[in-house]
Amino acid sequence: MSKLLSALALGLLSLQALANQPLEQGPEGSEMAVFAGGCFWCTEADFDKVPGVVDTISGYIGGDADSATYPQVSAGGTQHIEAVAVFYDPRETNYTKLVEAFWPTIDPVTPNAQFCDRGPQYRSALFYADEQQREILQQSKQALADSGKLEKPIVTEILPQTAFYPAEDYHQDYYTKNPIRYNFYRSRCGRDDRLEDIWGAK
Repeated sequence: MSKLLSALALGLLSLQALANQPLEQGPEGSEMAVFAGGCFWCTEADFDKVPGVVDTISGYIGGDADSATYPQVSAGGTQHIEAVAVFYDPRETNYTKLVEAFWPTIDPVTPNAQFCDRGPQYRSALFYADEQQREILQQSKQALADSGKLEKPIVTEILPQTAFYPAEDYHQDYYTKNPIRYNFYRSRCGRDDRLEDIWGAK
């Protein structure tokens, strides 16, 4: 994506977040998938490293309110979940590969929490936009459960994709804007230590 398109997309995103408008599309030619893996700073950082991903947007999904802001969601007042909209180039990757890339970035056996962040707004979930995606998610989850890799049953939810509200601008690309604070948070939260316990060393 060109710098001009990136700037235009960022401007549109900021307007949508300020107006509490749902995000419906990303860069031209891309497709959208939504994942919740606890703190969206970390999920965004993880997916930005996945080949074929062209953009990631932190935000909120799954709530029963027609708007979402960080103070509302972090307090658990809207039932929204912190999540990331992942836009990918279907010529370079596909939904199934993104799902497989997602599992090793989360703790799929702890309910209503991810690492040091507690509460249903931080629970892990995968979202489907259609029946084909739902089947992919169910098959992937079952294959992981049958693999014997995990110590407990998988509690990561499979949910229909509803309105996705972009988070405030200061949350976007937080790990690149504030690398020292981000790395301190990620380390203090024990995310990578727990991931190594579950999935083994990378």
